[in-house]
Amino acid sequence: MSELVPLNIIIADRTYRIKTNSSDEEHVRKTVKLINDKVLEFKTQFAGKDMQDYVAMVMIWYATQSAAQATEIGPASEISSALFSLEEQIDRML
Repeated sequence: MSELVPLNIIIADRTYRIKTNSSDEEHVRKTVKLINDKVLEFKTQFAGKDMQDYVAMVMIWYATQSAAQATEIGPASEISSALFSLEEQIDRML
C-alpha cells in the first residue's frame, strides 16, 4: 500500500492541504495546473465575474470533458472485447 503524501495545492487563489498516494502525486499536480489554467482562461474570457463563478465554469467544463471521454471509451472497449471473443473462437477452431 502506498504511503499518503501531504500536498499543499492552490486552486483559484485558495490553498488546500490534501493527502494523496505518492503514486498519484504527479497526476494531482497536473490536474491542479489544468484547473488553474482554465480558471485563468475563463477570467480573461469573461471579465467581471467573481472567483466562484470561474470555479463553477471550470467544474462544468471538466465534467463535460470527462463525460465525453467516457462516451468515447465505451464503444472502443466493447469492440475490443468483441474482437477478443472472436480471436478466442478462431484459436479454438485452429
